Amino acid sequence: MLRKRENDVYRVENKYNCSESELRTLQNRLEGVLRADSNESHPEGYGITSLYFDDLQDTCLYDTEDGVEIRDKYRIRIYNSSLDVIKLEVKSKKDGYIYKKSKTITKEQADKLIHGECIEDSVSMEDPATLFNLAIRTRGLRPKVIVAYERKAYVFGPGNTRITLDRNVRADDHVEDFGKENVSYEFLHEYDKVLEVKYDEFIPDFLLQLLELGNMQQTSYSKYQLCRELF
Repeated sequence: MLRKRENDVYRVENKYNCSESELRTLQNRLEGVLRADSNESHPEGYGITSLYFDDLQDTCLYDTEDGVEIRDKYRIRIYNSSLDVIKLEVKSKKDGYIYKKSKTITKEQADKLIHGECIEDSVSMEDPATLFNLAIRTRGLRPKVIVAYERKAYVFGPGNTRITLDRNVRADDHVEDFGKENVSYEFLHEYDKVLEVKYDEFIPDFLLQLLELGNMQQTSYSKYQLCRELF
């Protein structure tokens, strides 16, 4: 059953570590059935680059490793290596469900956060800037790792379903290079491909059938954790 907290809606998020052949099979199945995500600018999808933050105790990392039921991740995200649109996000997980607070910020605001400085916020706990500022002041929140990959995404209205196929997951710990060209990434190799399935109250049965490959197993795959462990 979908979990709610006041006006917040926690979505289901299931992840599956895949091979390239499995992703290609799924992509061929979904291509003629679902529409592409609005962010897509190329037939093969679009690029995502995220800068993840953590506190002085690496709470986000250790909570993920330990499977803590209620935990948060803090990140800044851009698309196709462009700084034209910068998203500030706090992603919360509770009992296997997720809820994301997101807003667009300027490059100047992103630079401030990267250097451990607070930015303007609305003094609302629904504002990710408020949550970032609070974590900076009380826990020493700082950038830790850059995570990049290519995403092919499909959406379906009923159930607010979103299916994403991510490839070439890679990382760099030189956080000052976020948004720059020619970043020296290290690849995850055998863990560099993942299928993510997200939905609200239900997912249509025909989509479950399209996603059935017989040998895929659900995993607690975390890009942030795996990329931090590279370094």
